[in-house]
Amino acid sequence: MSNYFSDRELGPRARTEQTMSPVAWAGIAVLVEALASSGAFGASFPQVCPDGHAICGNDTDMLKSAIEAEIEGLSWPLQRDKVEEDDFMRTRKPWAPPTLVALDFIEFVWRNVARPIPGRVHDYYRHHHLSFDSAEGRSAFVTDVNRILARNGLAYEITESGDVRRILPAIIGDLLARAYFRTGDQLLNVMLEEARRKFSDPDPLIRREALERLFDSWERVKTLADENKAKSAKLVLDRASPEPAFRQLLEKEALELREIGNSYLLRHHERSQTPVIDTDHVDYLFHRLFSLVDLVIRKNAPR
Repeated sequence: MSNYFSDRELGPRARTEQTMSPVAWAGIAVLVEALASSGAFGASFPQVCPDGHAICGNDTDMLKSAIEAEIEGLSWPLQRDKVEEDDFMRTRKPWAPPTLVALDFIEFVWRNVARPIPGRVHDYYRHHHLSFDSAEGRSAFVTDVNRILARNGLAYEITESGDVRRILPAIIGDLLARAYFRTGDQLLNVMLEEARRKFSDPDPLIRREALERLFDSWERVKTLADENKAKSAKLVLDRASPEPAFRQLLEKEALELREIGNSYLLRHHERSQTPVIDTDHVDYLFHRLFSLVDLVIRKNAPR
């Protein structure tokens, strides 16, 4: 993906924004509208030449119907602003759909876009008959839309296989990438892998599920050393650090995380518990707990 002078001089913008902004959405909408104007959706939604069966563009009525059927809240032409009314005036303000809707739309475009290749010129209708290269069209779309997401600091990107994925915060992303779950407990390995996979999901609700699963995993980690949970929890922390001062630090961290798990809507689901709503708070707690889990399972790994 090409960058700009400011990126080369100052480094790229941090990819921390998790909400689609009207500015970023407008850029995506303009990109897709330009693709439609070039006939890039003709392979999926063909406009057929009146003289025969050759494709000469894309049928925007078909495109509109497909978008409305698959992407709730969107239609064609794409909306980029909305009208707001008060007692005295009507104003138009920039608008963006909910983030997950916008990301679904990006995947929809990837599945249906192709580079149109002009063929024979039809003089009477003044158009070209088209063929299509899906791989090239998708690749170009990935490059262009990822540039828009990056320039707006959005923590998402679309892969060459057409899946939108979340860009994890740098430190936790590195930790998750290098983690290898070798606990000697197959169920625990599965639980940890599920937490890791869900934490990369663009959907904030799925990421909260990842945090809940990680707290469940931590409870199981504490049973690895002995059938008695209290004794086992002490043993796994002893193995994590034989140095007394650091061992005391781990004990304090484990107790604080247990209190967090019990106080918030993570391990239990009682009415008195507080839900973790802010996605940045979810990231923080996941990173904090995963760092402890990763250390403990590595130090307790079967020899």
